[in-house]
Amino acid sequence: MDRNTWNSIIGFSLIFIIIFVWAKLNAPDEAQLDQQKARQDSLARVEKAIETQAEPQEEKPAELPILPAISDSSELAVRQGQYGSFATASIGEEQEYTLSNPDIDITFTNKGGHIKAVELKKFKKVIHFEGEADDSMAILQLLEDPKNRFDFLLNIQGKQVLSGDLLFQTQTGNREITFTLQSEDGRYLKQTYRIPEKGYALEYIISQSGLQTGTTGLQLEWQNYLQKLEKNSTYEKMFSTVYFREIEGSTDYCSCRASDEKILSNPIKWVSHSNQFFNSTLIADQAFTSGDLKTVVREEDTPDLKLAYSKLTFPALSDGSEFGMTFYIGPNDYTQLEAFNADVEDIIPFGWSFFGTVNRHIIRPVFSFLISLFSSKGLVILLLTLLVKLVLYPLTYKMLVSQAKMGALKPKLAHLKEKFKDDAQQVQIETMKIYREFGVNPLGGCLPMVLQMPIWIALYRFFPASIEFRQESFLWADDLSSYDAFIQLGSTIPMYGDHISLFTLIWVITTIIYTYYSTKEMDMSVNPAMKYVQYAMPVMFLFWFNNYASGLTAYMCISNIFNIGQTLITKNYIINHEKIKEKLEENAKKPKKKGGFQQRLESALKEQQKAQAAKGSGGKKGTKK
Repeated sequence: MDRNTWNSIIGFSLIFIIIFVWAKLNAPDEAQLDQQKARQDSLARVEKAIETQAEPQEEKPAELPILPAISDSSELAVRQGQYGSFATASIGEEQEYTLSNPDIDITFTNKGGHIKAVELKKFKKVIHFEGEADDSMAILQLLEDPKNRFDFLLNIQGKQVLSGDLLFQTQTGNREITFTLQSEDGRYLKQTYRIPEKGYALEYIISQSGLQTGTTGLQLEWQNYLQKLEKNSTYEKMFSTVYFREIEGSTDYCSCRASDEKILSNPIKWVSHSNQFFNSTLIADQAFTSGDLKTVVREEDTPDLKLAYSKLTFPALSDGSEFGMTFYIGPNDYTQLEAFNADVEDIIPFGWSFFGTVNRHIIRPVFSFLISLFSSKGLVILLLTLLVKLVLYPLTYKMLVSQAKMGALKPKLAHLKEKFKDDAQQVQIETMKIYREFGVNPLGGCLPMVLQMPIWIALYRFFPASIEFRQESFLWADDLSSYDAFIQLGSTIPMYGDHISLFTLIWVITTIIYTYYSTKEMDMSVNPAMKYVQYAMPVMFLFWFNNYASGLTAYMCISNIFNIGQTLITKNYIINHEKIKEKLEENAKKPKKKGGFQQRLESALKEQQKAQAAKGSGGKKGTKK
């Protein structure tokens, strides 16, 4: 192969690498370069402190066992030293309570007066063991990790007391439960939860008396270990983090790919601890005054994806006044989250760029409409593919006509390489002359591909973010939001995985078939590297898409099948090849306009040829003695 061929191969390889790196860094998109060393040091300290505090200690007893009663004055003095006037609230037994509706079961504990676990009745979590063919399904719970904390920080006689260490008095009612922490000197903290008749949005209200310091309101420290719920925990980890929205700003988030911290001094409307498909979100009726938000990435061998941490400051409350919130604990359902009118739906990782807008306002509504008509998500993907192909068919037809024109000129181009030997630039110049003479645009077949690329890139983010495709089956795929493991390999191949995705394999094979058929009449002598690159690219993508959402690879397979069918029918039954040849001959007889893209390209090639010739001539003169 000559130098131009190698340059083309290197160029296309670099393009592939750039696209690959862009996609990896854009899942989801974020600015990691602005993370500073001080922030990372802070995160390390937080992680160490949280691990020390929160990890369950099975071998050691708790420092302060819960006792049925205070047995002597010395013990009372110890507890008063720790909890001040709340000493009696440190004695007793933890009790659990449950509120239910058709969608959720919520377990509360009187120790801290907070939610201990939430079962989502309509969803299951996946337990995947590497190399095994069958996954196990289990009850899906949120906020259930025993390491979790949901503590109000109470200043008692100059000491910080955590509400999670104390027992609240409990009152239950119809779809309502109230926890009250009462001190001996009349101070109190009250938390009220009201569950709806259906759905996942609880009403959550707090009030206090005598627990604030000056003009500073109460502080809540919420740490939530996000557990693995999906088959593909790699992508689940990338789509899990802490999201938030300040009153005067737009939705933002902590880094999805590394430990991160956001210190916020402006009023905050809501904070969300979000997995790939589920979230726990606190939405203030008014606003939290400030916050310290963190994500800490967990090790691969732990059952947790990340630690989501939020420290929120409430506005100062007058004694007895209430601060209202909505506590949403449920699926990342766009319609339900949008109903809050606070941009909470932005936690669904459709992307933040132009492609995120396409997903939210074009692809999602189209899918929602189709899903309302058909229950099968695989059928919906097929219909979407058909719809896209019909919309783009006029452009596809123009592309195939352009290919037919180039095929008709192939005999006229065949002798150029032989005539000009190894002068590839002269071959390109003469080829452009022939194209211009017969009125053929060599780029006429590129537009349909260019127009489909935004759809592909948008769908790349759409399927693994849309809960509508979670655990929905189609053909051999059991979860369209994750990869289809048609064959389990038993061990992991680096950069490939522990399985074979059949949708991806079919897409690669059909892409090669389609590429061969659609380009066999095209003259590749000008750029022989294209002959290799057009087949190498799909093989490279085999490694990329093997672990990706099968909804996307199914769409790509169906799209290729439609492409092959459209091409066969159009070329063999719709396009009149004899008329095309006649038209080309008519174009050759017409006077040619000066200027235009092709002539400018031809002129540029000539100038480049002259420059290289001059350079070569100068080099030869320099070697004479």
